[in-house]
Amino acid sequence: MHTADFAKWTRRFEDERERRRAQGDPDWGQGTTLHPAVWASVQRFQVGEDGDGDNLVAKADEAGDRDYAQAVRLFVAEEQNHARLLAGLLAAGGVPTLTGHWSDTVFVKLRRLMGLRLELLVLMIAEVVALRYYRALRDGTDDSLTSDVAGRILADEQRHVPFHCERLHASLAELPRPTRRPVMALWRLLLLAVSLVVAADHGPALRRLGVGRLRFVTEVVASSRAVVSAVVAPRPDAWASAR
Repeated sequence: MHTADFAKWTRRFEDERERRRAQGDPDWGQGTTLHPAVWASVQRFQVGEDGDGDNLVAKADEAGDRDYAQAVRLFVAEEQNHARLLAGLLAAGGVPTLTGHWSDTVFVKLRRLMGLRLELLVLMIAEVVALRYYRALRDGTDDSLTSDVAGRILADEQRHVPFHCERLHASLAELPRPTRRPVMALWRLLLLAVSLVVAADHGPALRRLGVGRLRFVTEVVASSRAVVSAVVAPRPDAWASAR
């Protein structure tokens, strides 16, 4: 792993931060109206985005790559901005945020039990699921504010996945070669399980957004093939070209 790899990512995150500042916030004053099932779904995703990231930052610091640690801090800031955007969307619709949800509690506890490599593998599951969810939220409603917020978050998530792929590629390279593909095969099985839970939990909202449970799970799992290739292959940016 070369430090320059993550200096590049730091610059990308910083450039995006400046672009967001210049763009400004969505037009919250226009208000928004969504089906109650979609509001309930957005509430749960808002809780999932609203983490402090301290545990991940500490593990990144321990990894000993200052550029990577800085890039992780910028990544965490983007995730916190997603929580802020979703909270703004909920407020625009007169819907409160939740203080917590069982799925987020389980997910966070699982991640914190692990080292950096395993935490990133679990985090990557959330990112891949989020890609399909925010695309459904962006495209599945005629509400312009919702589409704006979801589109902004989706654009960030599309950068986050190759960022994590690059770090995981370096991390898996430290394992014996015969173990790398089995690790990613197990990751895909866990992704399938999580996708099924999300589809069950958010099924009414997904139907309203034009994506049935089966289609959601199928497309999430199908997208994971490119992620596995990007992590295992020598060129971790393969995911971006395969998207």
